[in-house]
Amino acid sequence: MTSPKLMPVAVALFALGVAAIIAMFVAGRAGLPAWVFAAGWLLAPAGLALGVFSAVRSSRRRA
Repeated sequence: MTSPKLMPVAVALFALGVAAIIAMFVAGRAGLPAWVFAAGWLLAPAGLALGVFSAVRSSRRRA
């Protein structure tokens, strides 16, 4: 995958992670299954890291 194709994937992962985190705050601790907690803790940082990687890779000059 090239960098321009990675950015939408990164944004989607980050958005899903943030939505899971918001769901945790809205529903409370006892009302959600374990996969929502895992999604909140894993998807948001993974999307952020992939977005930074994509931005750095696309900003480099091509030889």
